[in-house]
Amino acid sequence: MRTRFAPSPTGYVHVGNLRTALYAYLLAKKEKGKFILRVEDTDQKRLVDDSLEKILGALSWAGIEIDEGVKLNASNEIVEEGEYGPYFQSKRLDVYQEYIAKLLESGHAYYCFCKPERLEELRNYQQKSKQPTKYDKRCESLSKEEVDAKIAAGEKYTIRMNVPRGEKITFFDEVYGKISFKSETVDDQVLIKSDGFPTYHFAVVVDDHLMKISHIVRGEDWLPSAPKHVLLYKFFNWEMPKLIHVPNVLNENRKKLSKRQGDVSVEDFISKGYLPETIVNFLALLGWNPKTQKEYFTLEELTESFDITGLHKAGAVFDYKKLDWMNTYYIKTKSVTELKKLTKTYFDSYLEEKGFSINQFLLEKIIKIEQERMKKLSDITKNIDFYFQIKDYEKELLTWKNNSEKQTLGALEKAKNVLEKLSVEFELEAITETLLKAAGDKRGDLLWPLRVALSGEKFSPSPFELSWVLGKKEALERIEKSIELFKK
Repeated sequence: MRTRFAPSPTGYVHVGNLRTALYAYLLAKKEKGKFILRVEDTDQKRLVDDSLEKILGALSWAGIEIDEGVKLNASNEIVEEGEYGPYFQSKRLDVYQEYIAKLLESGHAYYCFCKPERLEELRNYQQKSKQPTKYDKRCESLSKEEVDAKIAAGEKYTIRMNVPRGEKITFFDEVYGKISFKSETVDDQVLIKSDGFPTYHFAVVVDDHLMKISHIVRGEDWLPSAPKHVLLYKFFNWEMPKLIHVPNVLNENRKKLSKRQGDVSVEDFISKGYLPETIVNFLALLGWNPKTQKEYFTLEELTESFDITGLHKAGAVFDYKKLDWMNTYYIKTKSVTELKKLTKTYFDSYLEEKGFSINQFLLEKIIKIEQERMKKLSDITKNIDFYFQIKDYEKELLTWKNNSEKQTLGALEKAKNVLEKLSVEFELEAITETLLKAAGDKRGDLLWPLRVALSGEKFSPSPFELSWVLGKKEALERIEKSIELFKK
């Protein structure tokens, strides 16, 4: 079992691509096989600096380990490891020249000298005539002498695949079953571009064969291209790897998830504070049925459970609410020490922006309380100013329902007396127990004004939690400040 992920370093890492890599990885690991990473960098004009580092970084972040091919070493440097390299397509041009020569010799490929203007005219004519847009084989009839003369004259050319007419191209996909295309619907695909670089369709077939890839996992939008690949395997008389086309990731309108509808790159989700456990678990279930009621899987458990028979045929809708729900679960499984490390970047930025300072004891207390409210790691600094300073507020905010000022003032003084009697340790359990006992049946009468007095906000953590985080001294000072409002 040898699977591969073959990204093109032309930009951000789409979550759909990460899911494809995850499925390929799980399939290989389930069968104790190898997961290979090959870089498809033949489209030189579209290459983006540091894109490959981001791709490799995203895989590493998700826990997807590369067995062979292009990877990051211990020093975070890009290296190639394996006996079937080079693993960069741009380094394999001599390989592609060797195999295109075989297709030319067998008549399964031919030189095309048509200029871009002529191809554009042909395409426009076909569109107006409501015909399929494809090459009309004009150059396929050129004699060897004519071809040699044009090359000698320095004319630019591409090399196209010679698709036979009047045939049925049939193949089997592990998800969609038996599929057939009429050869008339398949274009004479360019295999070698005018710059000497191969197109995706040629390079992918040659590389998958030479690197002994046994199973090809890719998105369902590649299904229309499969006949071209099937023909190339037939032309070379090579055994076809098993094809596994996985359903596309869709937005809520059931359109393919794209950047236009919002954040879809792995980097976006990392920066917002989604955990790798969440993304891996969520993506695995996005188009795959584990055939169990179990919802939370570690990467190891996914490896044990993964089976391609559970892959869906229909597209999978990316449910952001479910993603947040799952991330909330995983955040709650973290210790305060773990969360302190995971949220450090967000806290550092927040403190710098606000000009606040914090000690580790206070930091850990805030994390412990906010952990219950967080959907994402970035939420740790959402509406927490009241821990550091209390803003001015109107005394009316302290009033619970229709209580009078006298009742509200009495509640604040009672809360102050209760907290004053607690020990200097001021533990959360003791604070909670004592305040609830003091509140009796009408909890709102005491706890609402106390919570507002401690936070200055309409919405905040409970007065027990606020008292504990602030500490006895600060909590009493804030209550006294609220009492002063009634004496003005």
